[in-house]
Amino acid sequence: MVVPVETFFLAPDGEGTLQARIQQMIAEGILSGRFEKGEKLPSSRKLAEHLGVSRITVTLAYTELQANDYLTSRDRSGFYVSDNAPEPTDFPTAPVRQDAIDWSRALGRRYTGGATPEKPQDWAAYPYPFIYGQSDPKLFDHANWRHCALRALGQKDFQALTADYYDRDDSKLVEFILRHTLPRRGIRAEPDEILITMGAQNALWLTAQVLLTQRRTAVIEDPCFHALRDILMQSRCHLTAVPVDGDGLRPEALPDRADVIFTTPSHQSPTNATMPMARREALLSKARDMEALIVEDDYEFEVSFLRAPSPALKSLDPDGRVIYVGSFSKSIFPGLRLGYLVGPRAFVREARALRTSVLRHPPGHIQRTTAYFLSLGHYDALIRRMGQTFARRRSAMVEALDHHGLGIEGTGMFGGSSIWMRAPDGVDTRALDAALRSQGVLIEPGAPFFHRDPPPRNFYRLAYSSIPSERIRDGIAILAREIGRQAGQG
Repeated sequence: MVVPVETFFLAPDGEGTLQARIQQMIAEGILSGRFEKGEKLPSSRKLAEHLGVSRITVTLAYTELQANDYLTSRDRSGFYVSDNAPEPTDFPTAPVRQDAIDWSRALGRRYTGGATPEKPQDWAAYPYPFIYGQSDPKLFDHANWRHCALRALGQKDFQALTADYYDRDDSKLVEFILRHTLPRRGIRAEPDEILITMGAQNALWLTAQVLLTQRRTAVIEDPCFHALRDILMQSRCHLTAVPVDGDGLRPEALPDRADVIFTTPSHQSPTNATMPMARREALLSKARDMEALIVEDDYEFEVSFLRAPSPALKSLDPDGRVIYVGSFSKSIFPGLRLGYLVGPRAFVREARALRTSVLRHPPGHIQRTTAYFLSLGHYDALIRRMGQTFARRRSAMVEALDHHGLGIEGTGMFGGSSIWMRAPDGVDTRALDAALRSQGVLIEPGAPFFHRDPPPRNFYRLAYSSIPSERIRDGIAILAREIGRQAGQG
């Protein structure tokens, strides 16, 4: 590895000769650990040009550092940090710098302070990770994904790999969504009614930015996807939360006036409730009377292993008032960050213009790789494999929860990847989560999902997407024991 020439600069108020200052600069880089043993220094010509000094000055500095065993030279290759160079020393902690900026006044908008839950990066190191939103590497088809990635990187797809799409999307990916994904949800659309996004969350953000203003009112479910609530609060619109029941959002509980209704009818997040067909029709009728738009997040519809999911709300919409949000990130892998919006042309045109001004388009090679993975049948095979495995894990979890008498609030009639739980009233699941981590168990406290003040503290979510079936029983036993201990203390 070559140390970039841009990392070198001479302070204008430095003392000593140029040669001595260059020597000191390089020695400090080695002693601080910035330059590692075996790394190549820039050529004397390049460093001289960069620093604006003569080449002989740099050469003399290099030669002196070589004599002191900081550097070593290799024939026709240049100078490298010597294997015998002094080890980095422990420098005293630098004094705390006092920031001269009053950031409480300088910041025009604040985006921190949301209720996004903490999810440990080392979740896979826990023996009992009942954590939502992570993929199981044992289920993923690495070989075929790699094959599709290599194909997307090939000469034939060079244009898709390197081109600036500007405001367009990969035609192969759009075609697959049109011909295969949307028909499974009962939806028909044209190419200019689809927009590829950086996951469902990006799709929801684009939608909120296009549809909402400070004078408009949005409706969310309570509890709901916490990131959506944060997005809407940042938009400064008026926000109304409607409590859900066992069938999801209740149309009769909607306010008299609203502009946009956000809902997850197929698989309510996080309770897993599924909205019946009669309620879907009632919601569409209510929205029509209110002249409101509906944003349908078709959350986890792919993970339906108990029975086929109901048709999407958008497929029942004759008026064009439903905007549909889909995602491949949960079903393929979370780090993919690829989703899509489906809506009327006028809406998609504005969402596309906004996306273009922010990030132009999702990376072309990711879109093309995904298109191959989908079109070659690997995606369908992955979904079937996930469904079979999740069915076994869900069965093991429900059996273990029932054995220990733990309260289940929602499991989802089609399947899904998690179970919504309720602990005894005296149990704060944030404290429960902290106590369980030391015992190797990860859960997801439920308070961040609620738009109430204060939110209920005794709900939590258990996912089975990332934990093998054989570990579920022991993990639930630890969970039950800790809940019993905390409930007893209350």
